[in-house]
Amino acid sequence: MPPEARGRRLDLVLAELDPELSRSQASRAIREGHVQVLTNGQPAKRLKPGLLLHGDETLTLERPEHFQPSATPEFIPLDIRYEDDDLLVINKPAGMVVHPAPGHARGTLANALAAYTAHLSSVGGPIRPGIVHRLDKDTSGLLLVAKHDRAHRALAAQLADRMLSREYCALVWGHPDPPDGRIEAPIGHSLREGTAMAVAGRGSRNAATRYHIEETYPYTSWLTLHLETGRTHQIRVHLAHIGHPVVGDPDYGGREKAVRGIAPTWHEEARTLLTLLRRQALHARRVSFCHPTSGQLMTIVAEPPEDIQVARRYAARG
Repeated sequence: MPPEARGRRLDLVLAELDPELSRSQASRAIREGHVQVLTNGQPAKRLKPGLLLHGDETLTLERPEHFQPSATPEFIPLDIRYEDDDLLVINKPAGMVVHPAPGHARGTLANALAAYTAHLSSVGGPIRPGIVHRLDKDTSGLLLVAKHDRAHRALAAQLADRMLSREYCALVWGHPDPPDGRIEAPIGHSLREGTAMAVAGRGSRNAATRYHIEETYPYTSWLTLHLETGRTHQIRVHLAHIGHPVVGDPDYGGREKAVRGIAPTWHEEARTLLTLLRRQALHARRVSFCHPTSGQLMTIVAEPPEDIQVARRYAARG
């Protein structure tokens, strides 16, 4: 268990460690005796959801059948950019959640995949059929889906070894200096409530992002970015950390807070830009990997959707 669990409630920590569990499900699992807490090999007695942890315990969850979520098939159109017997490359639209989670049981990519084909990897479990990596709900772009376990493990190994390359593009506020850079800052859970992340947050893990300015506009820049690690919200957190949040990002200072930080000359134009873009201007544009069967180096590209293109053209006009 991470030492950051010290002094925190058992149900909260359990729900954070297992993202497939809501806090209420974690509480129920504890009350029904499906959770064991060991300290120096000795089980804790009279467990309750509000038990405060010391941070050195070992947690074990025996997941009962009624806690086994799965993706219900839903016939939702998919933008498939590549498909063969081993994998698919999907161009996910903004607004689509990748897999079911508390508050998002339907309408996810996993639901759509379950309806599209029965041939999906089981590595990620029934709630993430075939999904090798994820994108935020309001980030558009490419992600990989494995059709069987061998392909999934091969692609996941490339991801872990940084052989699987993911390129993003983003419209950001201001002009990063230097124009080519590397952001290295650990990312963990924010001390605020909710799902926000933060540099040096709770349970931080090393994270690194490389960026390059492709074009500079009067009060924004168009960047290409590459992930060296894959932390939750990594690009968004890192860009906000260096003072250049993604345009339109509601969680990391990319909306009205960012407008107040630019020259007054551009305030009206910046606010108009935000009306054109209702989500963060971040898109997963390119993915490169070695095919799990043939070994062939493959690169799939999907240019940003129209909402980002319109925002970019407006920002370029100044």
